[in-house]
Amino acid sequence: MTTPTRMRIPNRQRGFTLLEVLVALVIVGTALGAGLRAVGSLTANSSGLRASMMATWSAENRLVQIRLGKEFPEVGKHSFDCPQGDLHLVCQEEVIASPNPRLRRVEVSVFDIANPNRRIVKLVQLVLKPWR
Repeated sequence: MTTPTRMRIPNRQRGFTLLEVLVALVIVGTALGAGLRAVGSLTANSSGLRASMMATWSAENRLVQIRLGKEFPEVGKHSFDCPQGDLHLVCQEEVIASPNPRLRRVEVSVFDIANPNRRIVKLVQLVLKPWR
């Protein structure tokens, strides 16, 4: 009686093919590129938000000065430096007469000195003439 001979199947090495590795690298590279773009966008937004916040503080400071000093500013427009932190800002105050002679409209606009054509923020307040 003869014993059946077993056919030996060569051991196949387990692992990734070159094609699988290349596809994985393309996927990882795409994900890393998207992540870097997202981080860059967040950084740009962060500096813009910071400038907006600082400009708002500058405008609010001027409006609070008017309110606390009980000023009734003269009608007209003037500019003054209003730096905040390391930002060099310029505030432009415009006082407009209203139909009611006891009220004035005060508009404070804030501009970056490096880009004076771009208004960062504009705040408006009505000022009541103090009783005398």
